[in-house]
Amino acid sequence: MATDRGPDALAAFRQFLSLERDVLTLSLAMFAFSLAFQMTGRYVPEYLRTLGAGAAVVGLYGSVGNLIGALYPYPGGALSDRIGSRLALTLFGVVATLGFGLWALAPALGFAVSGLVVPGWAWVFAGLFLAQAWKSFGLGATFAVVRQSVPDAELAAGFAATETFRRVGFLVGPLLAAALLALTPGFVAGFQRVLVLAVVFGAVATVAQHLLYDAGEDTVGESFAGIGAVVDDLRSLPDPLRPLLVADTLVRFANGMVYVFFVIVVTDFLAVGLQLPALTLAGFTLGPVSLTPAAFFGVLLGAEMVVALLSMVPVSRLAERVGLKPVVAVGFAVYATFPAMLIAAPADQLVLVALFAFSGLRFAGLPAHKALIVGPAERDASGRVTGSYYLVRNTVVIPSALLGGVIYGLGRVTVAGTVLSGPTVAFGLATAVGLLGTGYFLVAGEEFAAYA
Repeated sequence: MATDRGPDALAAFRQFLSLERDVLTLSLAMFAFSLAFQMTGRYVPEYLRTLGAGAAVVGLYGSVGNLIGALYPYPGGALSDRIGSRLALTLFGVVATLGFGLWALAPALGFAVSGLVVPGWAWVFAGLFLAQAWKSFGLGATFAVVRQSVPDAELAAGFAATETFRRVGFLVGPLLAAALLALTPGFVAGFQRVLVLAVVFGAVATVAQHLLYDAGEDTVGESFAGIGAVVDDLRSLPDPLRPLLVADTLVRFANGMVYVFFVIVVTDFLAVGLQLPALTLAGFTLGPVSLTPAAFFGVLLGAEMVVALLSMVPVSRLAERVGLKPVVAVGFAVYATFPAMLIAAPADQLVLVALFAFSGLRFAGLPAHKALIVGPAERDASGRVTGSYYLVRNTVVIPSALLGGVIYGLGRVTVAGTVLSGPTVAFGLATAVGLLGTGYFLVAGEEFAAYA
């Protein structure tokens, strides 16, 4: 049952203000990089399309991002062990900031020499390897800290408090991007301004954390234990996690097929912007407001994250009454059904706002999902369990975006005698795979004993 001592919606912020200087500094740096990546990452597929890349290339971009997400954490952690966390964090901050800068310069870097053509969008891929460097830190450590400091019956609420703070960057970033895109003629020019601002955030965060982080107790560890340690961790996954891992992998594979195309569906397939008439209040006239589809996409992401922030804590408390499994299943169902709903939506701004608000409910189940991952683990093994779980899931999901991109770019496809567009087939297939994962979890998934 819930207690008055459990984390609430503002607990993360109150705890944040009382942190020691080094932890406070690192938290601010993490927030800044999260903000910078959320300003830019969701728009990069549209950037690629505008620079001349086809659907398969956009899908390949998503799969390369999945590959980096699966492979970076292990060498990143090994490097941190070898050179110390302060130097490693500074190095990865510099690399990520350079990645944002390379994205900004990409249109000017295309060239052709002796028949060899390197288009500008190719440099976006190079920048991706740099920009995602910062994201290689913190996942396992965050899970382990919450697992060790929160009672079993309040794990979902504990993760909700930390997620609420982190997701504020996910809300602010797209809205800043939308504002800059709305004020700048042309998508490429506007997005380059967004990228310059991301560079500023990254540079300030890197310098601040290097100067303010107290590395007095920072130690240099041993080298990475090797692949054998990874295999041992995978074999030692608690049995209750296996059905969750299978279902989660199917749901995330489905989402990965179409995730990078969400912005393109709004800006190109549906081509919906925001149009609001003038409104007079107390003698003051506001508006009219007119946003391009690209700027409107930022508003849609903002609506999605508002729902996420408002729902995570209440839903995590609800999980203490109904259990983790039903809450996680609802989150999986939202993941699964959103692609088909989006591709079938009319070109109506209010419908899209409602759909992205609905999509925000998938985050409501995220704290319960994390609690279901670490709950069966021993308290001193939660970091390894988390790392093993995500290594498997993220590795399997790697090709999903490329597969979705190939199908998206097919043009017209005949299915059961009906002619459908490539985007419709890709998004419909994604929903089918996602529903398969959701159904499997409902049948085979296990409840964490503390929430039973």
